[in-house]
Amino acid sequence: MKKILLMTAIALGFGINADATTDKNISSELNILQEKQYTSIEPSAIPADVLKNISKKYGGLTIKEAHLASDGEYKLILAKDEKTVTAYFSSTGEFLKEA
Repeated sequence: MKKILLMTAIALGFGINADATTDKNISSELNILQEKQYTSIEPSAIPADVLKNISKKYGGLTIKEAHLASDGEYKLILAKDEKTVTAYFSSTGEFLKEA
């Protein structure tokens, strides 16, 4: 009888520990999946050195919309005629990605 009570207590202890670990993993996953928040800015607010790097990659396009994240990342909507491109640049003007 004592063995049954002891085994039950051990099993419950493992179950409680597993639940606590699962909660930590879920909150970590939620933080990773959270998207950056961008604030709309005027294209004239983009520093000249950043604009220089943008024009190297997208010389023929104009900045239709500009957005800035809290970490300094730029999200730019560039356009020429009917074509639009969303490009991301670091705070120093380094090209990051295109969407």
